[in-house]
Amino acid sequence: MNADSRQAPTTLDQWFDAGTLNLLRAAALAHAVAAGMPERRAADVMIAVHELAANVVRHGTGSGQLRTHIADGVLRCVVDDGDQATRTVGDAGRWHCQPGHGLWLVREVADQVTVVHWPGGSRVTVAFLLPDVGGPRV
Repeated sequence: MNADSRQAPTTLDQWFDAGTLNLLRAAALAHAVAAGMPERRAADVMIAVHELAANVVRHGTGSGQLRTHIADGVLRCVVDDGDQATRTVGDAGRWHCQPGHGLWLVREVADQVTVVHWPGGSRVTVAFLLPDVGGPRV
Protein backbone atom coordinates (compact mmCIF):
# COMPACT_ATOMS: atom_id res chain seq x y z
CA MET A 1 0.00 0.00 0.00
CA ASN A 2 1.48 3.36 -0.98
CA ALA A 3 1.16 6.66 0.90
CA ASP A 4 -1.52 7.94 -1.50
CA SER A 5 -3.83 4.97 -0.86
CA ARG A 6 -3.45 5.38 2.92
CA GLN A 7 -4.53 9.03 2.64
CA ALA A 8 -7.42 8.42 0.24
CA PRO A 9 -10.73 9.58 1.76
CA THR A 10 -13.04 6.90 3.06
CA THR A 11 -16.77 7.54 2.83
CA LEU A 12 -20.11 6.21 3.99
CA ASP A 13 -23.33 7.27 2.29
CA GLN A 14 -26.58 6.05 3.85
CA TRP A 15 -30.22 7.12 3.71
CA PHE A 16 -32.33 6.73 6.83
CA ASP A 17 -35.81 7.09 8.26
CA ALA A 18 -37.52 6.12 11.51
CA GLY A 19 -37.38 2.44 10.63
CA THR A 20 -33.65 2.38 9.87
CA LEU A 21 -32.11 4.41 12.71
CA ASN A 22 -30.72 1.19 14.23
CA LEU A 23 -28.93 0.37 10.97
CA LEU A 24 -27.59 3.91 10.78
CA ARG A 25 -26.19 3.67 14.32
CA ALA A 26 -24.47 0.37 13.53
CA ALA A 27 -23.00 1.72 10.28
CA ALA A 28 -21.72 4.91 11.94
CA LEU A 29 -20.11 2.92 14.76
CA ALA A 30 -18.47 0.43 12.38
CA HIS A 31 -17.22 3.25 10.16
CA ALA A 32 -15.66 5.14 13.09
CA VAL A 33 -13.95 1.99 14.38
CA ALA A 34 -12.65 1.21 10.88
CA ALA A 35 -11.24 4.75 10.74
CA GLY A 36 -9.09 3.91 13.78
CA MET A 37 -11.10 5.42 16.61
CA PRO A 38 -11.10 3.66 19.97
CA GLU A 39 -14.50 2.12 20.73
CA ARG A 40 -15.39 4.75 23.32
CA ARG A 41 -14.73 7.61 20.87
CA ALA A 42 -16.44 5.70 18.05
CA ALA A 43 -19.49 5.50 20.32
CA ASP A 44 -19.44 9.32 20.46
CA VAL A 45 -19.67 9.38 16.67
CA MET A 46 -22.59 6.95 16.79
CA ILE A 47 -24.37 9.05 19.44
CA ALA A 48 -23.94 12.28 17.47
CA VAL A 49 -25.15 10.70 14.22
CA HIS A 50 -28.14 9.14 15.97
CA GLU A 51 -29.17 12.39 17.66
CA LEU A 52 -28.94 14.33 14.39
CA ALA A 53 -30.82 11.66 12.47
CA ALA A 54 -33.51 11.48 15.16
CA ASN A 55 -33.95 15.25 14.81
CA VAL A 56 -34.46 14.81 11.07
CA VAL A 57 -37.06 12.11 11.67
CA ARG A 58 -38.89 14.01 14.37
CA HIS A 59 -38.57 17.66 13.35
CA GLY A 60 -37.63 17.51 9.66
CA THR A 61 -38.75 15.69 6.58
CA GLY A 62 -38.89 12.28 8.28
CA SER A 63 -35.98 10.88 6.29
CA GLY A 64 -32.47 12.00 5.50
CA GLN A 65 -28.98 11.14 4.44
CA LEU A 66 -25.72 10.58 6.31
CA ARG A 67 -22.50 11.09 4.41
CA THR A 68 -19.10 10.70 6.02
CA HIS A 69 -15.70 11.68 4.76
CA ILE A 70 -12.31 10.92 6.27
CA ALA A 71 -9.44 13.18 5.29
CA ASP A 72 -6.54 15.00 6.94
CA GLY A 73 -6.99 13.19 10.25
CA VAL A 74 -10.64 14.18 10.63
CA LEU A 75 -13.85 12.17 10.34
CA ARG A 76 -16.67 14.44 9.13
CA CYS A 77 -20.30 13.31 9.31
CA VAL A 78 -22.86 15.31 7.33
CA VAL A 79 -26.56 14.81 8.08
CA ASP A 80 -29.10 16.28 5.62
CA ASP A 81 -32.84 16.20 6.16
CA GLY A 82 -33.89 14.58 2.91
CA ASP A 83 -33.25 15.09 -0.78
CA GLN A 84 -33.15 18.70 -2.01
CA ALA A 85 -35.83 17.92 -4.60
CA THR A 86 -38.31 16.69 -1.98
CA ARG A 87 -37.92 19.59 0.43
CA THR A 88 -40.78 21.99 0.84
CA VAL A 89 -40.51 25.73 0.45
CA GLY A 90 -40.45 27.74 3.67
CA ASP A 91 -39.92 26.28 7.10
CA ALA A 92 -42.25 23.28 6.81
CA GLY A 93 -39.36 20.85 6.29
CA ARG A 94 -36.77 22.61 8.42
CA TRP A 95 -35.78 20.98 11.69
CA HIS A 96 -34.98 23.60 14.21
CA CYS A 97 -31.70 23.62 16.10
CA GLN A 98 -33.05 24.90 19.36
CA PRO A 99 -31.39 24.12 22.64
CA GLY A 100 -32.31 20.64 23.75
CA HIS A 101 -30.72 17.46 24.93
CA GLY A 102 -29.98 16.04 21.46
CA LEU A 103 -28.07 18.95 19.99
CA TRP A 104 -26.51 19.73 23.35
CA LEU A 105 -25.19 16.16 23.41
CA VAL A 106 -23.89 16.43 19.83
CA ARG A 107 -21.99 19.59 20.73
CA GLU A 108 -20.54 17.86 23.82
CA VAL A 109 -19.14 14.83 21.96
CA ALA A 110 -18.06 16.32 18.61
CA ASP A 111 -14.90 18.37 18.11
CA GLN A 112 -16.76 20.77 15.80
CA VAL A 113 -20.41 21.29 14.82
CA THR A 114 -21.62 23.37 11.88
CA VAL A 115 -25.31 24.00 11.14
CA VAL A 116 -26.54 25.38 7.82
CA HIS A 117 -30.19 26.20 7.07
CA TRP A 118 -31.87 27.03 3.77
CA PRO A 119 -35.52 27.31 2.81
CA GLY A 120 -36.99 23.91 3.55
CA GLY A 121 -33.92 22.18 4.87
CA SER A 122 -30.93 21.92 7.14
CA ARG A 123 -27.50 20.31 7.13
CA VAL A 124 -25.39 19.59 10.18
CA THR A 125 -21.74 18.64 9.90
CA VAL A 126 -19.91 17.19 12.88
CA ALA A 127 -16.16 16.65 12.92
CA PHE A 128 -14.14 14.23 15.04
CA LEU A 129 -10.37 14.21 15.21
CA LEU A 130 -8.83 10.84 14.50
CA PRO A 131 -6.17 9.58 16.93
CA ASP A 132 -2.43 9.74 16.20
CA VAL A 133 -2.70 11.45 12.84
CA GLY A 134 -0.63 14.50 11.97
CA GLY A 135 -1.56 17.27 9.58
CA PRO A 136 -4.28 19.91 9.43
CA ARG A 137 -7.13 19.61 11.90
CA VAL A 138 -10.77 20.68 12.04
